[in-house]
Parts: sequence; structure tokens; C-alpha cells
Amino acid sequence: MGTYEHGLDAKGRVIVPAKLRDDLGESFVVTLGLDGCLFAYPQNEWEGFIDKLNKLPGNKEGRKLLRHFLANAAPCEVDKQGRTLIPAKLREYAGLEKDVVFVGVLAKIEIWSRERWEESDDYEDIEDIAEDMSAYGLSF
Repeated sequence: MGTYEHGLDAKGRVIVPAKLRDDLGESFVVTLGLDGCLFAYPQNEWEGFIDKLNKLPGNKEGRKLLRHFLANAAPCEVDKQGRTLIPAKLREYAGLEKDVVFVGVLAKIEIWSRERWEESDDYEDIEDIAEDMSAYGLSF
């Protein structure tokens, strides 16, 4: 849970927030996300995500989704200073240049450029969305 900001250095490394480091572990997987961000999964959650992907249909949409998440997935590790190197292709996809926002979202962490995070941080329709979620057993 939570939102944390850190700067990206010239080599493409960023400090992984200490509160999220324990959840991610020493090695984790970063891949393309949705909405212009990256997803970071602890190893055990990544394996569970792979199990779910294996259940996708073999149609065009299923194959495309598999390629989206798997073709650019990269193992990452945290160094002694608490930093990780995000591969260049992933940084480019997410628009990571300077300020990075880490967002804890259930079993994964989203990694955003601050600019994209601020653009997506629009909750004007949250009450309508919450009402639609009642079909999934959520009530507020």
C-alpha cells in the first residue's frame, strides 16, 4: 500500500522505497503494465501471475496480452544502497526520466513517471466506479 516518490539517477537506477522493499524481496520482476506504468511483482506473485496467464485463451487477444507482459519482463535486484536498475526499454515505455512514483496495489507495485501519475490521478468519477463494483461484492 501507499505512494512513494524517488528520483531516477543517470544510470537508470532508482531507490526502491524501504516499505516496499520487504514486500518485493531481493529479486523481483518488472514488466510493462497498463495505463502507461510498469508492474513490479515479488517472485512468488509473479509465478501466480504466470499461472493466470497460462489460462488465457489461445486467441489473438490472449496471445497479444501474453506478449505484452512477458516479452519485456525483466528480473531486477536491489543493491546494497536499496536501488534497482530499471531496463532502458521499460523506462522508455513508462516515460521514466527523473521523478518516479511507486504505488502499492495489492500483490504488485506500479511504477509511474510522476507526470503520468499526476495525469492519471483523476478520481472525479470514483463514485460511479464504486457503484459499478457492487456487482463484484463491494459495497461502501
